[in-house]
Amino acid sequence: MAKIVMGIGSSHSPILLMKPPAWLVRGATDDQNRHALHDDTGTRVSYSELLAKADPAILNEITPEKLEQRHAQNQAAIARLAELLSEAKPDMVVIIGDDHKEVFQEDNMPALSIYWGETLPYEPKGIMKWKYDPDLDQELWYPQGARDYPVATAHAERLIRGMMTDGFDVAQSKYFKDGQTMSHSFGYIYHKLMTDGAVPVIPVTINTYYPPNNITPLRAYQIGRSIRQQIESWDEDLRVAVVSTGGLSHFVVDEAFDREFLEKLALGGEQLHANLPLERLQSGSSEVRCWSLLAGAVDGMEMSLIDYVPCYRSPAGTGCGMAFATWS
Repeated sequence: MAKIVMGIGSSHSPILLMKPPAWLVRGATDDQNRHALHDDTGTRVSYSELLAKADPAILNEITPEKLEQRHAQNQAAIARLAELLSEAKPDMVVIIGDDHKEVFQEDNMPALSIYWGETLPYEPKGIMKWKYDPDLDQELWYPQGARDYPVATAHAERLIRGMMTDGFDVAQSKYFKDGQTMSHSFGYIYHKLMTDGAVPVIPVTINTYYPPNNITPLRAYQIGRSIRQQIESWDEDLRVAVVSTGGLSHFVVDEAFDREFLEKLALGGEQLHANLPLERLQSGSSEVRCWSLLAGAVDGMEMSLIDYVPCYRSPAGTGCGMAFATWS
């Protein structure tokens, strides 16, 4: 019988692929943030409003020494996740991510979609084009060579059919249009976590960012539970890992929210996801839904928190709360 042997949750922010000087370059543009800034109530605010209310102690979080410490923590956590994924030796990986209009546009924005083409295309020109720092370290940043990655096509089709019988309306795609590429939420996994080489994947995308059909955390949890149920119904002796990326709080760091979420996540069950206040899941913080989906797939397994790293990049408290965890 197929079995989920491991779950991984990880942030996928560009901060994880940049050295600290580039964080500050990015932070210097946050007064023009196109995704919008929100305070700890979920209210949309300007950068100047954030700055006016910011704790002066945040300045201690953006010293060169503190930034280097946070960078080292991030890289150590990523390396540990890659090591544990390698040790798990999965035959297949279900990837959970969200799309930032790299694949889906306003003409078609599904709440839930599964890709089941023969290969998953990677095209660096479409993966988070970076315009803020011309001196970006290319060894950390997304690889520049185009390539295709293997997809567990037959099992992806079976998953789609099975989830439909479970009552989920799954959008599906077998290829991308010209100019489209996988979401950077998937590219991060290939670049930073699958360091021993790619294994066949089932790419699952949920809409976290874009109203009006971004799914609720509870619905995401239920989708994850369906994914687990379908995998465990397969007769083959398969070791399956589920890897989800996104979040936590951004583009304004909210340590209290992040830490409480992680503490309750470790307890398991659906109540956390049913109770998450939607008004707090704005902009980048919306990606918490990816963790909710993962939670449904690994419920009953034991969570181990590798690290939580609040990565500030401006005196106004902008940045991203980075989280790294496993389930086994």
